[in-house]
Amino acid sequence: MSSDDYAFEGAIPPVEAARDNNPPLSISELSFALKRTLEDRFSHVRLRGEISKVNRHASGHVYLTLKDDKAAIDGVIWKGVVRGLGAQPETGLEVIVTGKITSYPARSSYQIVIESMEPAGAGALLAQLERLKARLRDEGLFEPSRKKPLPAYPRTIGVITSPTGAVIRDILHRIAERWPCRVIVWPVVVQGDAACAQVSAAIRGFDALTPDSAVPRPDLLIVARGGGSVEDLWCFNDEGLARTVAEARIPIISAVGHETDTTLIDFVADRRAPTPTGAAEIATPVLADLRYGLSDLDGRLTRAGARVLEDRRTRLRAAARGLPARPEDLLALPQQRLDHAATRLASALQRNVAVHERHLAVASGRLTRQLLDRAIERRNDRLTAFSIRFTPAMKRQLDRDAQRLGALSRALATLDPKRPKPGFARIEDEHGGMIASAAELSAGQSVQIVFGDGARGALIEGAAPPASPATVPPSRPARPRPAPKSIDQGDLF
Repeated sequence: MSSDDYAFEGAIPPVEAARDNNPPLSISELSFALKRTLEDRFSHVRLRGEISKVNRHASGHVYLTLKDDKAAIDGVIWKGVVRGLGAQPETGLEVIVTGKITSYPARSSYQIVIESMEPAGAGALLAQLERLKARLRDEGLFEPSRKKPLPAYPRTIGVITSPTGAVIRDILHRIAERWPCRVIVWPVVVQGDAACAQVSAAIRGFDALTPDSAVPRPDLLIVARGGGSVEDLWCFNDEGLARTVAEARIPIISAVGHETDTTLIDFVADRRAPTPTGAAEIATPVLADLRYGLSDLDGRLTRAGARVLEDRRTRLRAAARGLPARPEDLLALPQQRLDHAATRLASALQRNVAVHERHLAVASGRLTRQLLDRAIERRNDRLTAFSIRFTPAMKRQLDRDAQRLGALSRALATLDPKRPKPGFARIEDEHGGMIASAAELSAGQSVQIVFGDGARGALIEGAAPPASPATVPPSRPARPRPAPKSIDQGDLF
């Protein structure tokens, strides 16, 4: 049909036929319509994948990417959900997540809002545990040097475990059998999401007790749980619980699971027990053994004391056989020796005095006047010889000093201001004071002119010259004074 046929029949031209009643949508309208569609259609999904690109925002939200070998999807975990997750997001961990699919209109991308997360299997759990264990080992939390010693004789033991079940009964029975002491049980759940927080709170609560509190502070703590799978024991692999155990001031024994089970707190605790019953045995001594040991020590002490007394008796009897029958006999010989010594003492003193008198007589015989006279003569001879050598040297020194003194006296006379040199005169006022400047003179003033051979009076005529400021003569540089010549005193000997 041609265009003329359309015009003839009154139909709408082809261009006008392309128009319809569907208005165009804005980008925002389309994005939010897709967002509602995704959230309605995929409001609850479970995904399995590997975590990559974990980003913990300062607000507390966690952004990550889940991927498999062919695709990837972005994910977000809101702040309030992070703490309640069964497994904390970590790069490389394979997990199963539950949440809803939504979109982010600002980037035209879709994502999953994660509400729960759990490891995909035992392999993923163990891999996460090994990574956490390596990090804590690098921080030094496993070092034997930081582990606290266990008390040998605990008075109070704190047990953190479930109040129901065979574990607490076995521990209480074993402690009562070996070492009856006070046991304080802090009931907690030992499996599930709440177990980690409750066990940590129990450790901190025991650690906060003081010796004077109503509840006595335990000397030792036991964290106990029966055996189970890796998933059942996973709460004891929590990093926060491990750090709480490491920071506790009370020694802690970890008794989680059977002997083949290993959890993270086994490495940071001060001691690991293979079973809860084994923890009770490690924590307490055997009272019967201690009593037997004390009894044995008491018997040994009694026998040792008896042997010592018997030895002393034997030695005393042996010494008694060597003593005389009467005590007076012990002093008889010393008294006799004292009497003999007293008898010889007087004669010995007299002989000693006589010997010293003879020595004095011999010495006095050698002390005569001629000895003293010869000594005096020798000293006089030495003094005469010394005088002969000393007198000429002293005379020469005195002559040199006299000549030097005369030269100094002549030099002093030439510098006397009261004796003017030829060609010079000194002006004095009527009182005899010396006048050194013309400004000090006035008309009609009587002065005296002093020459070297006499003095003459004079009268100042004319007007006094105008007063001028006193000028200070330029200072002359000080001439270095010659060092005094050393005086040769000559040789006296």
